[in-house]
Amino acid sequence: MSRIGKLPIQIPSGVTITVDSGNVTVVGPKGTLTQFITPDVTVKVEDGTLTVTRRDDSKPARSQHGLMRALINNMVTGVTKGFEKKLEVNGVGFRVNMAGADLEMSLGFSHPVKYKAPAGVQITTNKMEITVSGIDKQSVGQAAAEIRSLKKPEPYKGKGIAYSDEVILRKAGKAGKK
Repeated sequence: MSRIGKLPIQIPSGVTITVDSGNVTVVGPKGTLTQFITPDVTVKVEDGTLTVTRRDDSKPARSQHGLMRALINNMVTGVTKGFEKKLEVNGVGFRVNMAGADLEMSLGFSHPVKYKAPAGVQITTNKMEITVSGIDKQSVGQAAAEIRSLKKPEPYKGKGIAYSDEVILRKAGKAGKK
């Protein structure tokens, strides 16, 4: 039995979950999210809790059991609290600012780099820190990964864009002649 899949999801007040043919819709104070359900699992809402059960013990059903429960739990968390990723920009001459809804960055290239946020994702800046937030965990993580990929941190001086909790393994530079 899946250890994640068998855990029930408590539905907080202010959140409504509807299950119809092949879809789960979660509506909360921050917005609405919809997720399809694979035919290998069934979702039931009963007196304030949501349970995910699998159809049988086949390998596809077992693999989808915990996944569907985790996705629905992320949806409930997203519409109540939301998700947030913080990125830090390190480097001499690097600058980050908002140009309308777009993120504009000077990252040591010959031109400024612009990043347009996808729908449902908000980007804010504070000096050399970028905050990516939204209600969909997957789109927030994807947007943060795309921003980080514009200038990954290098191992010698640590210059680039890194997650705020990321540990950059540093290499020793050249050893001088003796």
